[in-house]
Amino acid sequence: MKKILISGIVVGIILFIFSILSLYLTIYLLPSLALEYYNPAFKSNESGDILYFIHPFIVSFALAWFWDRFKSQLGKSFWVKDLEFGIIYSVVATLPSMWIIYSAMSVSLEQVFTWFFYGFIQAVIAGVVFARLNP
Repeated sequence: MKKILISGIVVGIILFIFSILSLYLTIYLLPSLALEYYNPAFKSNESGDILYFIHPFIVSFALAWFWDRFKSQLGKSFWVKDLEFGIIYSVVATLPSMWIIYSAMSVSLEQVFTWFFYGFIQAVIAGVVFARLNP
């Protein structure tokens, strides 16, 4: 349990930093995509901002538990484990979420793809850290 908590906190901090960097990179590299967030489909009040900043920690603890439970079933190589972990998370959790979001909300396919890719990268980053802290 201690390994899950420690690795979850570490990954939460790393994913928090990654989320802030991703936000600014999106604005800088994909400004037209960033403009889509002004769509009324998204909340425009500031009261929900804290939820955005808590998200990396929710993801990190869920992934920490998942890693601890299934790490023995992943590949043997360090990098194969991380990549396989990212793929499993993406297919099991992110893909179905993106499917329903795209079908129910007025968002572009490009935006949904970037969210999917972001979730995959989050899981790979988490896998790298978990492989070091909780092998």
